This record gives sequence, structure tokens and C-alpha cells, in this order.
Amino acid sequence: MAAVAQHFEAFKTRLDKVLHEKNKVTDFLAKIEQKTGVRRLYIVIALVALLAVYLMIGYGADFLCNFIGFLYPAYASVKAIESHDKEDDTKWLTYWVVYSVFSLLEFFFDIFLFWIPFYWFLKCAFLVWCFLPIPWNGSHLIYYRFIRPFILRHKDKIDAALDEASNVVNEARELAEDAIADEVTRRARDGFKSD
Repeated sequence: MAAVAQHFEAFKTRLDKVLHEKNKVTDFLAKIEQKTGVRRLYIVIALVALLAVYLMIGYGADFLCNFIGFLYPAYASVKAIESHDKEDDTKWLTYWVVYSVFSLLEFFFDIFLFWIPFYWFLKCAFLVWCFLPIPWNGSHLIYYRFIRPFILRHKDKIDAALDEASNVVNEARELAEDAIADEVTRRARDGFKSD
């Protein structure tokens, strides 16, 4: 329990530091802080609490949850692509792999997820945990503990299935091209006969 309290205090300290960096959001928070007399850290914590309540009982919580789980990671991914640092690319690729696996599982278990109370809040908390820059980041933990070992264990089977699927797609493409060529030839021949 003391370790959790330590992590929370360290997180609050880092969050407060981030909230004092110079940008448009922190400038806006500074104005609110100045007018209300409430520290911007507490304003942000209150906004997060309101967001959490809305995710539990609000209309459109599914959209808001997916928006949060997509918007910041997509923006950070674009920034990572544009940077020359490989480490941030790996971080965000890891997030998107976990996000994709979670979305796939969610699709298949959707009928059961409906019955989980506060599902959208829990999903949003999970996604935020997966993209937060913390030592116990969710996407890193899930990828290296579950996804990576599974992929490495079944890599040959997956590659064989992908090769087979590629062959089937190529055969279907060739059949479609042949059918189109035959139809074009037939129409051209029939068109000449009618003239």
C-alpha cells in the first residue's frame, strides 16, 4: 500500500511539473488558477474525476472512451514518426499492438462486456494506463508478458497462414483479372458484331 502511495505522489509531482510547462493548455489553466485561486493540479484532478463519473453514467460514454484511447496516442504517434528517436516509435507501436489485440477481443466478447458495470470507465482507465509514461506502463507490460511470447511461440504457424492467405488472394486476383479480360474481349467482339 505504501508503494502505491509513493507512486501516486510521484505521479502527482510529475503531473504538477507538466502542468507548469509553457503551452496553450497550461496558459489556460494558469488563467483559471489565477481567477479561482485553486491550484491547477486540483483543477485537473477535479476534471479527471468529473470525466470518470461521466464515463460511468453519461450518455455517449463509449464514444468518449474510444476518443480518449485514440486521440492522444494518435497525436503522440505522429510526433514519434516525425522524430529521429527510435525508442518513442517502439513505445507507440507497442501501444497500438495492445490496442488492436484489445479491440479484437472486445469485438468477440462484446455480448458479455455489456454486463460489466462501469465498463466504459474501466476500459478508459485501461487505455490510459496503457499509454501513460510510467514505469509500469500497461502496453509494455501486456506486450512483453503476453502478446510477444504468444507471437514468438506461434510465429511459424502465423507466417504459414499469412503466406497461404496471400496465395489465395493472388489466385482470386488472377481469376478476377482473367474474368474481366474475358468479359472485355466478349463485349468488344459482341460490339463489333452489332455494327
